[in-house]
Amino acid sequence: MKAAAIILAGGKSSRMGTNKALLKINEKSNIERIVDKLKLLFDDIILVTNDSEQYKFLGIKMVPDYYPGMGPLAGVHAGLLASDYDVNFIAACDMPFVSTELAEVLVNNCGHYDAVIPVINGKQHPLFAVFQKRAAEEAANCIEAGELRMKHLLDHLNVLYVTETELQTYSTLDLERVFFNMNHPNEYEDAKKWAEADFFRNNGQ
Repeated sequence: MKAAAIILAGGKSSRMGTNKALLKINEKSNIERIVDKLKLLFDDIILVTNDSEQYKFLGIKMVPDYYPGMGPLAGVHAGLLASDYDVNFIAACDMPFVSTELAEVLVNNCGHYDAVIPVINGKQHPLFAVFQKRAAEEAANCIEAGELRMKHLLDHLNVLYVTETELQTYSTLDLERVFFNMNHPNEYEDAKKWAEADFFRNNGQ
């Protein structure tokens, strides 16, 4: 696939109380699950982190924020800057059930748009989305202007928004599961139960 995958491993995980990316689900850390899944579709995977030591075991390309402490927007900016591809799929590190099928759909819909953003139940998901490399310049402009929300960036881009209705025509995926992210300990417990159930179902046990 002529696109890169960028994983954002920033964030303080203050609500979880520990690093969400390294939480174990079915014997693998969450970040490993995401990397393994994305490797099925993308040749080039970039991890944006300001603490590369703890992710060395992944053996993938890592880059720090150009603007540290400025949130996910800075992570998107750093990842796009580091990418060799025009089209880039972005994923947050707290989403245990990323779908390569859905990532491929988003990439294939990019066309001349600057970004493709899923909107599920009325909520935008810019951290499971596709951005053109050229959006890095606009991201830098937003950060310099103190506009640090992802929405600020999207306001300056030519964006294709895709809703669950449109996405369901491509796939019967459980979209709520794909867009589930773990912020609190109870959500981590839910993720472990789902992953265990998936494991037993897929292994015929």
